Amino acid sequence: MAEVCMDMPSLTGFPGQPAGSRLAYASERESTTGLAETLAALANAHGGTLIVSGGRGTSLAALHNPAAAIEMVLAAALSCTPPLIIPLPQIIEHQGMSLLAVEVPSGLPYVYAVQGRYLRREGANNVPLSPAALHRLFSERADVGWERQTPPGASLQELDSDLITAYARRVGPPAGDDPLALLTRRGCLIDGIPTNAGLLLFGRDVAARFPQAELTLVSYRGREPADTFEREDICAPLPEAIRRAERWLNEHMRKGSRMIGLEREDWTQFPPGAVREALVNAVAHRDYATRGEGIRITMFSDRLEVYSPGRLPGHVTLDNIRAERFSRNPAIVQVLADLGLVERLGYGIDRMLRQLASAGLPPATFRETAAGFLVILPGQPMAEAVPGGVDTAAWRRMGLNDRQIDALLFVVEHERITNRDLQEMHPDVSPETIRRDLSDLVSRGLLLKVGDKRATYYILK
Repeated sequence: MAEVCMDMPSLTGFPGQPAGSRLAYASERESTTGLAETLAALANAHGGTLIVSGGRGTSLAALHNPAAAIEMVLAAALSCTPPLIIPLPQIIEHQGMSLLAVEVPSGLPYVYAVQGRYLRREGANNVPLSPAALHRLFSERADVGWERQTPPGASLQELDSDLITAYARRVGPPAGDDPLALLTRRGCLIDGIPTNAGLLLFGRDVAARFPQAELTLVSYRGREPADTFEREDICAPLPEAIRRAERWLNEHMRKGSRMIGLEREDWTQFPPGAVREALVNAVAHRDYATRGEGIRITMFSDRLEVYSPGRLPGHVTLDNIRAERFSRNPAIVQVLADLGLVERLGYGIDRMLRQLASAGLPPATFRETAAGFLVILPGQPMAEAVPGGVDTAAWRRMGLNDRQIDALLFVVEHERITNRDLQEMHPDVSPETIRRDLSDLVSRGLLLKVGDKRATYYILK
C-alpha cells in the first residue's frame, strides 16, 4: 500500500487535532453502521475528514489491518442511502503510525441517511436533524440525481470493458481488484445495471444514448463569428472527450515565441491551464438531463467562450461561486478525479483565475443564461500580446522541432543565421544535426541558403 504524506491538500483535518465539525475519529473496530453515521453526518454538513486508527478517538494507534479498514469504510459509505461516493481512503503516516484518512467531499447534492436516520455533524458530534433542519437541507439539495438513474434497457454490454479495466488499473488495489464493485461504489452501477453516469463515462456508444453529451469546438480568426472557421464535434466517453477537446484547443490556440539573446521565450493566446479548467468544469458539472444542446466552446482572437447547459446548481450563485462548493454530478466528478482530470475538491475556478492573473490577463467573466452557464476567458491578439513576438503555430503544425523554430525566430530578429549561431543556442546537439535542421528548412521553402562553405548563412525566403 502506497504511503501518502501528511501535506496532502485534500485533507481538511490532521491527526492529533481535536475533533470538530470537519474532523472526526473512529477505531478500526467501529461497526459499519457507526462509520456510516459519521460519514453521512459529515456529508450532510460541509464535508470533512475521518481518521481511522487502531486506537479510540484522538488516542491514536497504528492500524492492525489497513486493507480491512479500507474495505470497512467503503462498505460503510455504500450502506448509506443513497450510497455515498467518496475518494478512495488513503493510508497516511503519522508519528510512525499507519492511519487511514477518509475524505468526505463538500458540496454534495444529496441528503444521506443510515438505516432511516438523518444525522449532521455539529461540533465534534453527529446529531439527528430536526424535521425543520431536514426539510431545509432537502430544499437546498433539491437535484433529482439524474446521473444515478438507470436508463431503460441499459445493460453491462453497453460498457467498454477496456475502459473499465484501464480505470480500475489506474485506481489500483484494493478498489481495482474487482472493477464492477469499484463501479458500484462510484455510482456507475446499481444492482449490476449501468447508471447514466456509468454510460457517460464508460459507454461504447455515448452518442447513441446521450447525443446531448456532444462537445462542439469552433475557432474563428477574428473577434466575431465569420464565414471562415474550423470546427470539431466530439461525442465520446467523458474522459476521452476531455482529452480530445484539450488537444484540439491546444492545437488551434495561437502560440508564439521571441528570442531574448540566445534564449527563446514562449507565449500563448490563452493560459493553457485556465483553458483546461474551463473545459473540465464544463464537462464535469453540466446538466446532462438537459437534452437538445451540448457544450459549446468558441475560440476568438481575444477570448474563449465556454458554454454548458444548466444553470448554477444548488445554492451556488454568481456572487458566491468562488467560495461555495456544490457538485451536480458527484459520480462523474469522482471518476474524473480518479483519472487525474479534475481536482475532487472543486477549486478549479480559483486556479483558473490565478493562471489568468499570472499571464497578466483580467479575470474570467461568469454569466448565467436562460438555460445555461457561460465562462469567458480573456485573451489578446498575438500581435499585441508580446512586443517582438512571432506566431509560431503554423510552424508547429508543420512539425518543425524546437531547434528549427529557434532558427526561424533568430532570423526574424537578426535577419540571418549561420550554423554557428544555431550551434551556440543548442551546444549539446551535434553539428551534423544542426546542418540537417537548416537544410530541412531550406527544402521546406522557409529559408534561403546564401554563400558557400564557411561563408554560408540563411535568410527568410
